[in-house]
Amino acid sequence: MKIIIQSIRLFLALVILTGVLYPVVITGIAHLCFPTQAEGSQVLVNGKVIGSALLAQKSVDPKYFWPRPSAGDYATVASGASNLGPGSDALKKAIADRANQLRTTYHLAADAPIPDDLLTTSGSGVDPHISPAAARLQIERVAAARGYDAGKKAQLSRLVESSIEGPQLGFFGEARLNVLLLNQAVDALR
Repeated sequence: MKIIIQSIRLFLALVILTGVLYPVVITGIAHLCFPTQAEGSQVLVNGKVIGSALLAQKSVDPKYFWPRPSAGDYATVASGASNLGPGSDALKKAIADRANQLRTTYHLAADAPIPDDLLTTSGSGVDPHISPAAARLQIERVAAARGYDAGKKAQLSRLVESSIEGPQLGFFGEARLNVLLLNQAVDALR
């Protein structure tokens, strides 16, 4: 009986330590050291949360840059990859369908290259970034949808180039653009 009581006491102590105290301390430190990140890297417009810089949002409006496709339809709860391998007929068909749709949308030749990130879904399904090539491909569409003249289109091109983020710590990953932040900057163009 004594061992059962000791086990229950140890269990309760560990629950309080690891389930209450540790999370409260770590959350407090995170809020002190990284307040924006601790709140989910929320993006605000006029005091209203419009999204998170960490998550892609579905967008089909032609006046905005589009994120890469999502296997989970940009849902954070069911985020994840399609789990289709390179030999999968379903994956090949999905890529071919996306390529045809993009070639039609952008009036590209049948053999014109398309950035891979516009053809394939990300591992999480909510990747907030696209490649510089994917953003450059979309400039013409965004400019046309917004009725930009040549000068304004050139300004949009410069905005895309200035929004390119380098690899993390200078060597992890590839150059990329955060779609939500880019679209917010496009809305701010005057």
